[in-house]
Amino acid sequence: MEQHHNRIYLDHAATTRTRQEAVAAMLPYFTDFYGNPSSVYDFAAEPKRAIAAARKTIADSIGASVSEIFFTSGGSESDNWALTAAAELGEKEGKKHIITTAIEHHAILHTCAYLEERGFSVTYLQSDEQGYISPEAVEKAIRPDTCLISVMAANNEIGTIEPIREIGMVARKYGILFHTDAVQAYGHMRIDVNECGIDMMSTSAHKLNGPRGVGFLYIRRGVKVRSFIRGGAQEHGRRAGTENTPGIVGFGKAAELAFAELEEHAETERKLRDHLLDRILTEIPDTVLNGPETGEKNSGRLWNNINVTFRGADAESILIMLDMQGICASGGSACASGSLDPSHVLTAIGRSEEDARASVRLTVGCENTEEEMDYTAERLKEIVARIRRMRSAEHGGDR
Repeated sequence: MEQHHNRIYLDHAATTRTRQEAVAAMLPYFTDFYGNPSSVYDFAAEPKRAIAAARKTIADSIGASVSEIFFTSGGSESDNWALTAAAELGEKEGKKHIITTAIEHHAILHTCAYLEERGFSVTYLQSDEQGYISPEAVEKAIRPDTCLISVMAANNEIGTIEPIREIGMVARKYGILFHTDAVQAYGHMRIDVNECGIDMMSTSAHKLNGPRGVGFLYIRRGVKVRSFIRGGAQEHGRRAGTENTPGIVGFGKAAELAFAELEEHAETERKLRDHLLDRILTEIPDTVLNGPETGEKNSGRLWNNINVTFRGADAESILIMLDMQGICASGGSACASGSLDPSHVLTAIGRSEEDARASVRLTVGCENTEEEMDYTAERLKEIVARIRRMRSAEHGGDR
């Protein structure tokens, strides 16, 4: 295979390029307006104003008020804070049961495991084979001691968009706190926290062309969760530490642009995704789509997400060979890559361990082109055929 030198980036679910507009908005807060926003002198006024403006942009984007937006270091911190604080709140009322799902991000699953060690019981709901969590299953799992329901808005591996509005209504009916990990969804679909009955929501800037190291946790007014980082009075006294002014400003700008261009970007990404997916499924034999069906009528999947099993191949070899051709893809969650375990999401939706190990995630962005999709399809055809031949030879041609 010839070496390809132009990089084709198809791992937008892992992270995204920070938009130039966001970078430009951030720069003055590194060099000119570097004052600490918590200081009393006049030099602190501009950073303080910029943070307030970003907070307003972000609050407006989800139908919240500014006092309900707490800036964090990203999705994992927001998830940890939401779960541990809600658990402590429940414990005070003698409620120590949490409902979540088997297909959550590890930031949720590992925090739940931590809480189980501390005497909480956790119900991990199973999804159907497309990754959907049914509101009926959530309702059935509720117990008198349930203190929290946490269901992701959209799955990071297979792109399933969950019925969070319906799940939020179930939570509200029983007076239980509802948290959603919206790291993959925020900036890619419209979420109104009031309409969806959401009490807490986690996000991360770098999934929507903002900077790394910044996110927010939405906490509905009246939900009395404790501080996560103790110290100063920043973030309405709930999260101590000098504010990351440039990061927050960049997040605000990225969010503003993401929502202004949401429909246009969704259309571009869907067309690119469908073009590549169609070629993969029709031209590479023995391939299976993981997660919901795609197409105009089916909006149950993030429009940039492809997750495919190439039976008789293995993801690790595919990814290495794609990389040699200048194509960036992943085997699932970026946070779990490097781990040889099969994806917990794919095994949870009923894939065998062998199929899970033969699955690749490709997530497109609006900067990608149809030529790149065609190039990727061609390279995948060659790579998968080559790996299957090699594996067949290893097994004495018995496969």
